[in-house]
Amino acid sequence: MQLTHYNSNFTKQTFPITVISNNINNAPNIGSLFRICDAFGVEKLILCGSHISLGRKMTKTSRATEKAVIFEVQESALSAIEILKSKGYQIISLEITENSRPLHTYKFSKKSPIALVVGDENFGVSKSILYLSDTIIHIDMYGQNSSMNVVQATNIALYEITKQLL
Repeated sequence: MQLTHYNSNFTKQTFPITVISNNINNAPNIGSLFRICDAFGVEKLILCGSHISLGRKMTKTSRATEKAVIFEVQESALSAIEILKSKGYQIISLEITENSRPLHTYKFSKKSPIALVVGDENFGVSKSILYLSDTIIHIDMYGQNSSMNVVQATNIALYEITKQLL
């Protein structure tokens, strides 16, 4: 018999993870971020940028998880990250760079909360945020493309992070 969220045996848990979206403004992507933040027990979602839409297209994709996930909207991802960094968060950006480390080889620390920064659909995580990051991780890819959808990448990263924090 197929299980639903009403009869599954999953234990509700919240992890010390804040996801920061750096200029993600596509409504279905925002809705999907709510959904995966709920699925992975993320403590908070911070949506950053000047064109954040929480309208009908977003709620259609989120399937009401925007009511369950603690979130805030801020103009500047850089300011949000500076505040979290001053509070002792590990700033981990998900981006492919010359110095990024493969996600599957990185050991996430339980000693302080994690701020996972994910970048916009076209330009990724900004250089100023990469500079402030404690670590930059990437997902190894084996096809001809060098990137994947931001929500898919966030799913993979959150799976690995929460698996290690259990």
